[in-house]
Amino acid sequence: MKLANITLAPTIRKYNKENLVHDVITGLIIMAVSIPISMGYAQIAGLPAVYGLYGSVFPILLFALFSTSPQFVFGVDAAPAALVGSALLGMNIEGGSKEALAVVPVLTFFVAVWLFAFYLMHAGKLVNYISEPVMGGFITGICTTIILMQVPKLMGGSAGTGEFLELAEHIIKAVRQFNMPSLVLGSVSLVILLVAKKLVPKFPMAVVLMVLGAVLTNMLPMTAWGIKTLDAVEPGLPKWNIPDFTVVPIREVITISLSVAVVIMAETLLAENNFAQKNRYRINDNQEILAFAAGNMAAAFTGCCPINGSVSRTAMGEQYQGKTQVMSIVAGLSMLILLLCGTGFIGYLPIPVLTAIVISALLGATEFHLAAKLWKVSRTEFFIFAGAFVGVLFLGTINGVLIGIILSFSEMIIRSSKPARGFLGIQPGHRHFRDLNESSQIHAIKDVLIYRFSSNLFFANVQVLQQDIEDALEQKKDTKAVILDASGIGSMDITAAERLGNLYASLKAQGVRFYITEHIAGLNEQMRKLGLGYLIREGCVRRTTHIALKDMGINRPYPLEDGVDNEERSASRKRVDNRVQEFVWAFGSNSEDEIEKQIARQIEQLKKSGDMEKLLHGSWSHMDAFDEDEWLEHLEEHLKEIVNISGKDERTLAARLEEHRQEVHDRIAQEHPELAQRFKERRHRLDEHLKERRPDVYELVISLRDNKKKEE
Repeated sequence: MKLANITLAPTIRKYNKENLVHDVITGLIIMAVSIPISMGYAQIAGLPAVYGLYGSVFPILLFALFSTSPQFVFGVDAAPAALVGSALLGMNIEGGSKEALAVVPVLTFFVAVWLFAFYLMHAGKLVNYISEPVMGGFITGICTTIILMQVPKLMGGSAGTGEFLELAEHIIKAVRQFNMPSLVLGSVSLVILLVAKKLVPKFPMAVVLMVLGAVLTNMLPMTAWGIKTLDAVEPGLPKWNIPDFTVVPIREVITISLSVAVVIMAETLLAENNFAQKNRYRINDNQEILAFAAGNMAAAFTGCCPINGSVSRTAMGEQYQGKTQVMSIVAGLSMLILLLCGTGFIGYLPIPVLTAIVISALLGATEFHLAAKLWKVSRTEFFIFAGAFVGVLFLGTINGVLIGIILSFSEMIIRSSKPARGFLGIQPGHRHFRDLNESSQIHAIKDVLIYRFSSNLFFANVQVLQQDIEDALEQKKDTKAVILDASGIGSMDITAAERLGNLYASLKAQGVRFYITEHIAGLNEQMRKLGLGYLIREGCVRRTTHIALKDMGINRPYPLEDGVDNEERSASRKRVDNRVQEFVWAFGSNSEDEIEKQIARQIEQLKKSGDMEKLLHGSWSHMDAFDEDEWLEHLEEHLKEIVNISGKDERTLAARLEEHRQEVHDRIAQEHPELAQRFKERRHRLDEHLKERRPDVYELVISLRDNKKKEE
């Protein structure tokens, strides 16, 4: 399997220097807020807190190298950490133990392998089937979950874990034991951030608050007041090691790592696409999966837990106008410098201040405004949003996504089963068919039902089509034809094809003609494969509704019901209705073979009836002029066979066919002079074709033409 084309550092190429200041400041802020988040999630995953900082260096740098998203940030995050932590508990491994330090990198390695497999399988295309309400509900659910996790830290407690019920229980406990100085410091910081976001959105208030927090810790007895600060970390970089694959059964690791990889792919891709749509740029879903795999492989070799896209840090980057992955590179390199020579600073950062910064960013990433909009314009899509939101909040990330997808597909099926449809007519003096319900001036064509169905035809909605037509026939007993305007039908399934065949048989038994018109040529191929090719062969499938009416002998101006006058009101020249050959449109690359088959059937009919007129047109009466000319050319190839059956003189019959072809040419030259040259060039190609297949007939035809010229 070949790897797709990969572009390295796509968001940094042709870098605009004007973005540098914003990217650097944003990168520093992301590094700072990553410290408490990463350390906390590393502990949830069963690792020492410092591994959260290790996971914020090389994985972020590698992700930035491959990612096509200019603003998304990678890092140690909630969902993968919680899954790994619960997996360790299931294996009876104590968090922070030597065994945990050995097992977690193995899990991370196989997560990276799964993600690389997803990249090879182009699994990123699955995101195309997830609607905006699902994305909005999903991202809002994640943001709300993380906010609820962080709330206890504002009050001096620890971060919560789990879904809504567990988080609510943890918040209640934190309220009972809250620390007033922590609550005041955190609340004041949050208010300042929210006000600054409104008044001075471009000002890096988060950096100012972190510096002020460190100064206050150094000047005031913060610890004595019960205000927690981050734990001090020993300086030094992570060591690169190959994971020990013997510490845990591979079968168990593969199962656990698959679920983690699916969560990382689904959660991160959904969030990335959400930010991309909101900020009007495009990402390469498949290369993003490769970026996930690269970041997690780096995490595995540095002993870290699986790494995920971070909504909170991305929201922070968006707030402070980070424009490219330079901000991720700055965040990774500044974390590296911090680990080497600045870990002492970490111990001075107050947790309530950092928590307020995270919550402020997450509040800006929620999409409750989308829910309010959906409530006004589409209650169905609102409930899809709510389903994804509640699913994430109460059942976790992957279940929330699954609920949203199920709701989306259910809504799509329900909508497709009740498509836009209606019966068509014409406004007197006009030529275009329009919905009868559109205006009282639109009238149905006498004795004809024209029915438009605007949806792909499948098992869930074909009954609607059949019922509509049957109900209309009950009301109009004198109906002579039903024309299905299939311009909105792009495909049909086998159930729909069977029902359509039954409808045709029922109409035929009642003496009512049936046509399918206006659809794309590809639908004809589907119908042939589904066993409806006989409708095409019998002339029931026509390119336009006008041609179908003409086939019935109904010409413009069409007679309308109730004797309504429909005289043409324009003196403009007759419009060209048949610029495209119908046979090519209907049968595609098989058009020549199909003409031959139809002529063979007509020759068999000639043996029985002796009717030469039917032979000239076949079941496709009122053909396009180009089609008619080609039909006659094919008949010339069968000249000797027709002579033997009919008993007519060969030269007389050839002259009759040539005379008919000349009539077609004259009609084209008179009605549509702009097509005459094209018709002449095509006639030459057909002659060459005849010369190649039947040189004897060709010589006869040429001699007839020469004699005609001499007579003129």
